[in-house]
Amino acid sequence: MALRYLQVFIPEDERADVDAILEDKELIGTWRDDADDNRIVLHLVLPAEETEVIMDRFGEEYAGSQGFRMVLLPVEAVMPRPAEQDAEESSNGSSEEEEAKKAGRVSREELYGDVSDSVVLNRAFFAMSVLSAIVAAVGLIRDDVPVIIGAMVIAPLLGPNVGMSLAATLGDLELLRRALTANLVGLSGVIAISILAGFVLTIDPSVHAIISRTNLDFGDLVLGLAAGSAGTFAYTRGLSGAVIGVMVAVALVPPLVVCGMLLGAGYFSLAFGAASLVLANVVCINLAGVATFLAQGVRPRSWYEGERAKKATWIAVALWSIMLVILFVVAYLTNAVDPSTL
Repeated sequence: MALRYLQVFIPEDERADVDAILEDKELIGTWRDDADDNRIVLHLVLPAEETEVIMDRFGEEYAGSQGFRMVLLPVEAVMPRPAEQDAEESSNGSSEEEEAKKAGRVSREELYGDVSDSVVLNRAFFAMSVLSAIVAAVGLIRDDVPVIIGAMVIAPLLGPNVGMSLAATLGDLELLRRALTANLVGLSGVIAISILAGFVLTIDPSVHAIISRTNLDFGDLVLGLAAGSAGTFAYTRGLSGAVIGVMVAVALVPPLVVCGMLLGAGYFSLAFGAASLVLANVVCINLAGVATFLAQGVRPRSWYEGERAKKATWIAVALWSIMLVILFVVAYLTNAVDPSTL
């Protein structure tokens, strides 16, 4: 059972409302302390899937109160060990609360914090993108699968793509701007290094690792959808994205490096096929990400934010779907796709 430690700072004269907020919740532990500024500190140890509901309740009750604050931290272990709660006994809340609990996901705030931290654009992010391109280029030229896998391990592209999906799901334009910027910078770094490698090095387009990434087919769509769903699911479960991020990198880094190297070497027709594959994978990853967030019950807290998010989600899904159809039509007309695979 994944546990979280929640600190809630509330005005001392409003402590009576706390019992009503927590009356139907099974907590692992709870205690109170007095702060030094006319506030009390409520300490809660609770299952991870309960955090969103409880934080929403406190937010609705005390959002306008001066000094109100919540701090959420992961819990490594608790002694004595908490007993596993029966699912049927605990399903006594609203349908929205039950949906979040059955999904077994972390809270909206924790999810947002994890995703937001992964779209920070800094030197380390750019450096890892460039290094992954260098390693991938060497692996592709040598047709060396372990080296190609190594490049995908270090590629930091999971966060920005999940960030774009979460931004579309919540209607958060600021998160979308940051995630889109990080994605563009990371992908631009990869393509720039790849073009340079293609211009300097001798590229043999008949190498299997290269030629296999110049065509767009149905299997690539399945890979992109699976990668986007797996990466998004890892975030909603509070799991480490280090291994899951390889799935996203599989769909993006090798074909993007192939595209750049072929451009640098002058194989423009083959480079166009690789570019179509990259774009299709970006579309599939984000479509699957939005769908997974919705299936996991990720929604804004307030109804007016929900209306805005609903519009943003439909717009994003429509745009990604239209782009995917256009890519397949263009790829088909230019013989980048074998008709028998459609």
